[in-house]
Amino acid sequence: MASPAVVEVRRSQRRRRMVSARREGDTVIVFIPGWMSEAEERRWVDEMVSRLEKSEAKRRSPGRHGDGALLDRCLELSKRYLGGRATPASVRWVPPMRTRWASCTPQDRTIRISERLREAPGWVVDYVLVHELAHLLAPGHDDYFWSLVHHYPRTERAIGYLEGLSAAAGLGLVGTDGEDLPGADGADEEPEAAGEAAANVS
Repeated sequence: MASPAVVEVRRSQRRRRMVSARREGDTVIVFIPGWMSEAEERRWVDEMVSRLEKSEAKRRSPGRHGDGALLDRCLELSKRYLGGRATPASVRWVPPMRTRWASCTPQDRTIRISERLREAPGWVVDYVLVHELAHLLAPGHDDYFWSLVHHYPRTERAIGYLEGLSAAAGLGLVGTDGEDLPGADGADEEPEAAGEAAANVS
């Protein structure tokens, strides 16, 4: 179970009606209008932390609960993005790997996903799974491989997320298999995907 969030409140005189929140590492930053009373601040902080946690829970991977769920998710993603052609023999969570987020052995069709990703947004885990599934059809990282991976619509965003996660944690991880990845700055990432919530003050 996740530990309670550390909350930092930032007031702004320029804000009139909008309250928003976003997560930065282990801290939830709540932005509120400067005119709010302490009682209103407490109410909105509780509300925004709750909204953010619900949003994050919805985005977590269905596969985070166990290896069986991970395999089921792989089969669903293979059907949706790879024509059902990539069928792993097993998919499992493994202790954090030193240089990669995940790995695949095409010879025995096994996929391993780092425990570091258990709490990552579901769309990021889905990208990693599609990446590894693509290796069952194309072992290397040639153009054909990347054409398969890019059937997943959030590929560039997920790459940017993983690069940011690696940099923030000082892990030095770049790709799922230790390979260099195409650049992605994630600038157009949706607010929900970036771990944000917002509301108008009534």
